[in-house]
Amino acid sequence: MPSLFTRPVALVLTAVLALLLIVRGVVPALSRIDTDFLNYLTAAKIVVDGGEVGRLYDDAWFQQQLLLYAPGQAIRGKFSPFPPPTALLLVPLSALSPLAALRATTAISVLCVIVSIALLAKILAWPASDAAVIVLSSGYAIANGLRFGQPYMLVSLSCVFGYYAWRRSWPLLAGLSLGVFAPIKYFPVIIVAGLGYLRQWRVVAGAVIAVAGVALLSIGVLGFDIHRQYLVSVLGQHLTAHLSGQDPFSVSFQSWDSLYRRLFVWDAVLNPHPWRTQPAAAPIATALTKGALALLTLVAIGRLRRIHRDDIQAAAAPCIGLLGIATLLLAPATASYHFVLLWLPVALLVDDFLRAQQRRAAFGVLGLYALMGFFPYRFTLPFEGRGALGVLAYPRLALLLAMLLGSVVAIGSRREASGQA
Repeated sequence: MPSLFTRPVALVLTAVLALLLIVRGVVPALSRIDTDFLNYLTAAKIVVDGGEVGRLYDDAWFQQQLLLYAPGQAIRGKFSPFPPPTALLLVPLSALSPLAALRATTAISVLCVIVSIALLAKILAWPASDAAVIVLSSGYAIANGLRFGQPYMLVSLSCVFGYYAWRRSWPLLAGLSLGVFAPIKYFPVIIVAGLGYLRQWRVVAGAVIAVAGVALLSIGVLGFDIHRQYLVSVLGQHLTAHLSGQDPFSVSFQSWDSLYRRLFVWDAVLNPHPWRTQPAAAPIATALTKGALALLTLVAIGRLRRIHRDDIQAAAAPCIGLLGIATLLLAPATASYHFVLLWLPVALLVDDFLRAQQRRAAFGVLGLYALMGFFPYRFTLPFEGRGALGVLAYPRLALLLAMLLGSVVAIGSRREASGQA
């Protein structure tokens, strides 16, 4: 089976990356509460205490509740733009103090990292140390996910396990695993869509059952009104990167939406120095860029399907890899911790390139992914809001774009030989 590194190199890399994770992620999460976690915990406490769940999207009211449940915390809280089922996520930990709940969440997240490594090693027939390098190379994504008490490592594990279950010919279980967190964090839907494109209908059925079950549970506990609010007032704002209480120009989002607003939309306070003051150009450029990249991804996936018409598993791996990268590249707003969701897509792409004897492409994807995980963003932040130079403030977006384009080119270059095989 293809291998990324010699065993000594893989072990050294794993040890170094694990140490960095402990120092930058685990230790801070065990000692203090930083930010986002209290939003999840406050929502859960409101549910358990029978609070006014219909006011979850009232930012001022939610902030008051956060201070009641976590007095002395100088943290600005809000539930938006979370989908309503998110309020149920930490219900099992709601009886704990905030720091105790964060410590429990940290332990669960670390366990998710370990189990994901073990499952990826099984899926790809890799040494565990190689799988560990892939997972731990997400760097700040894991560290910040732990510090902020984010659930993305749990969501990423559900994706890895779902794919593992599908490979083991447990399609219904695969769909259930992929669907259970989809109403909370949307990313698993793209894996379901990829397998659906390959006519894996039992996986799709399992995902639909899981999504419906979570939605019905959420409506039963929270009521219908909060779900109506989300669909009418919150979802649309989220999809266009207009997040309540946040700067729509912020480079923290690292999205096309934010980039083109910086370049074309003037604001006296938030963006006084755009490249050109042409506000109509921002949505047009965003739509054209996203449309072109989505079309490119779909064309590449169509070619993969034709190449591997007789081998569904061979087609699924690079398809899911491309879809995973494209999804985060096209997202209206991303944060560093979202990129733990790339564990499965990147591992599948790297393995696919290794099996196709394209080691340069494999290490190119891995290198870009690791660079994204450890990029010193403080060096590019000063370019924010400096006209055309503002493009330099979006390194994560550029790295994602390079990953997608490089992968498409590598797959296209072997298309004829693979089609003849």
